[in-house]
Amino acid sequence: MSMIELRRLRAFVAVVEEGNITRAAERLFIQQPPLTRLLQGLEDELGVTLLQRLPRGVRATEAGNVLFNEARALLARAELLTEAVHRAARGEQGHIAIGFTSSAALHPFVPNLLRRYREILPGITTQLEEAGSGELLDALVDERLDVAFVRSPASGIPGLTIEPVLREPMLVALPVGHPRAVDSAQPLPLASLANEAFILYRRPAGQGLYDAILAACHRAGFSPRVIQEAPRLPATLSLVGAGLGLSIVPASMRRLGGDGIVYRAISDEAQLSAPLYLALRSNRSSALIQRFRALVTEAVSAQHSG
Repeated sequence: MSMIELRRLRAFVAVVEEGNITRAAERLFIQQPPLTRLLQGLEDELGVTLLQRLPRGVRATEAGNVLFNEARALLARAELLTEAVHRAARGEQGHIAIGFTSSAALHPFVPNLLRRYREILPGITTQLEEAGSGELLDALVDERLDVAFVRSPASGIPGLTIEPVLREPMLVALPVGHPRAVDSAQPLPLASLANEAFILYRRPAGQGLYDAILAACHRAGFSPRVIQEAPRLPATLSLVGAGLGLSIVPASMRRLGGDGIVYRAISDEAQLSAPLYLALRSNRSSALIQRFRALVTEAVSAQHSG
């Protein structure tokens, strides 16, 4: 059997629902003869009688009733399909893969944004991936991710655009009982940490922050003595809590708490802050990704005005 045209099915459903060819023709905005031809064509195509002619109007035969029920379901599905395609074109339906670093996930901005995104666009399925900045940028290039929140500016990667989202202060994380953990209300000058043992997250994982900390220490006149590198920021804090040394972390890491850790502000002259960037492929062709980016921009400006 050939594919039945939707317009023939639409005509047939209208006729059965109205029980009258004249009224169905008015409802479909067509003349009666072409409607009769559509129905005749449908019966010829299927090789069965679908309508029983009555003195006043028509009614479906048994075969016609089966077709009527199936056709109604099919036409409803076709309408949903059209609407789904339009929603996707408007960036309201589809799938988006979002990456973020572990420290980005702890900044209230990211979870709040994702929650708002789900509320505004419930038709979109989201896949969330947590990894280091380097891995996230690789996944973007390979098109395994659509967007990513990263800490590293990573400029110069062909095909990627990195847009600044926000900056947050960085704090010194010290083990409880450390001499500098006492007067926690006062900001610490970075130079006062010149002889301390530093625990930092490995450069490939936290390239942006690692470089920023090293540069700030050099400006303060010393090169930090890094005794241990951890694969992730939360692991760094565990080592600080165990008393192995101190670290410098984005302020949002405070949300992790951590037993045996005291956080202290760093004095302003260190010019040390942790940036958060949105990374995405430069050919932002997808309406979905454009919609996500617009939401990020909106959330950033709301934060500034709030």
